[in-house]
Amino acid sequence: MNILVTGANGQLGTSLRKASASSADRYIFTDVAELDITDAAAVERMVSDNGVDVIVNCAAYTNVDRAEEQPDIAERLNATAAGILARAAKKAGAVLIHISTDYVFGGGAGNTPRNEDEPMSPTGVYGVTKMHGEQKIEASGCRAIVVRTAWLYSEYGRNFVKTMMELTATRPQLKVVFDQCGTPTYAQDLADALFAIIERRMIDGNEGVYHYSNEGVCSWYDFTKMIAAEAGASSCRIDPCHSDEFPSKVVRPSYSVLDKTKFKRVFCQEIPYWVDSLKKCVANLKNTDQI
Repeated sequence: MNILVTGANGQLGTSLRKASASSADRYIFTDVAELDITDAAAVERMVSDNGVDVIVNCAAYTNVDRAEEQPDIAERLNATAAGILARAAKKAGAVLIHISTDYVFGGGAGNTPRNEDEPMSPTGVYGVTKMHGEQKIEASGCRAIVVRTAWLYSEYGRNFVKTMMELTATRPQLKVVFDQCGTPTYAQDLADALFAIIERRMIDGNEGVYHYSNEGVCSWYDFTKMIAAEAGASSCRIDPCHSDEFPSKVVRPSYSVLDKTKFKRVFCQEIPYWVDSLKKCVANLKNTDQI
């Protein structure tokens, strides 16, 4: 099969490149330099010329705070581009695997993990544009697997784990919010899961919306404490604080744990516990000095 990957230089795209290195399938990795996913003609030409069977859309505008200042750009990358890729997939008879986010859910749902059938209710531009992207995919009528994820991190690019490793190594004290809970997701775990779906030819007949994050739940405070412990940053004092001590233009979900029951049942995959995956990532960062 021919698999087109967009956003190939991001955390998930880079991880998918690693996961698929030994595949007999042909993976075509593109980022903005190779393909403008907001250009419908360019996307259609890429899909047609390469006989693409699967599109994996890892591209997105993910800066949650800046999206409030650049709603048009966020809409173009998160929604318009998703619709363009969906229509190209529909025309070619390809399957679209699209990555979405827990931010499509907004206000409180108590402490019950979110399932795929809950109504979307985003509270900020980023979440709204990702919701629009999902809606455009559905409206296109293409065969699609939408995977919502959360708190993504990796050895690559800028992310929370790498930032906290730097800060806890250089500062005597940090405050981190404890009233926002979710589940960290190691990009390599998600990439491996997507690769397995493609490699085992489980893309046909399993269209729909799914949730994927690592197992378990924690607050940003708990996450940071574990990062510091694994990194050996014992001299930094980490204190819990409330979200209102860090004013933001965006109301972030207070509890956005994703229910992965459907993903595990349909795709017959076990999902690693967040602490185990964090340990792997931090060990890799310490060994390769990528921070």
